[in-house]
Amino acid sequence: MSGLQVSEWKRYGHDRLYVNRSDGEKVAWLDCRTGYLQLLVEEQRDAVLDVLAPYLTALPGPAAHKALRSENDLAGNRPGDALQMKVDELTPGFWRWALARLSGRRLEADSWRTGLAGERRVGAELERLVRRGWRVLHSIPLAGDVDIDHVLIGPGGAFCFNTKCHRGARVWVGDDSVRMGGQSYPYVRRSRAEARRASVALTRACGFPVEVQPVLAFVAVAELQVVPSLRDVRVLQERDIAAFKHLKPGWRPDKVESVYTAARDRHTWVHS
Repeated sequence: MSGLQVSEWKRYGHDRLYVNRSDGEKVAWLDCRTGYLQLLVEEQRDAVLDVLAPYLTALPGPAAHKALRSENDLAGNRPGDALQMKVDELTPGFWRWALARLSGRRLEADSWRTGLAGERRVGAELERLVRRGWRVLHSIPLAGDVDIDHVLIGPGGAFCFNTKCHRGARVWVGDDSVRMGGQSYPYVRRSRAEARRASVALTRACGFPVEVQPVLAFVAVAELQVVPSLRDVRVLQERDIAAFKHLKPGWRPDKVESVYTAARDRHTWVHS
């Protein structure tokens, strides 16, 4: 027996279930309207879900299936988790690493490390928006062994971030592609495609239309030029992310929590 107790709380337009220890200490609360579960003691997650189980079946709408067990909750993902796995896989042993460094040869893992550093920098900037009512998820796994770098959900809507780290590069962004160093990259098209996949997945999970806007975020570049005709994809540097707090609010807090709750669920993205 966990010793946890559930109490109902309805006030100021809220309808919640609080989970407390026997001494009255709060462990978690569940919003009965949106299904958003706020854990105050993470290690009690499974015990909280067990004690809430009889109540969840009686809740209306999506709330009954949105309280997640830890293995399905993407809220714990850190920026760059998918890239970190790739770095760990490709990093050679000490002697191979030392030989490569002595010979001046780049390792395959080095490019993945660069991408990892970029996702961590963008992730840190996005996390600063949480105090302004935004929700952030990182390393969202999709079908086909790919992932979305970051998803931002808040008063200004939902955004899908594709992060690219090119230190010191001069970057030109057109309507469909990116050019730098004499080469062309399909970053714009991929950003659109990821946002479409995210929109389909969240719309299916929420039961109402969820538009997800694509964002292409560059890290550590020397220069960034964007053609004026590119309007459907936001292109920015990591230092520009703070401006999202000034976006005109279009989503109520309950919609933000409803979409975020769906986005946290690994099952939302399984067939995306």
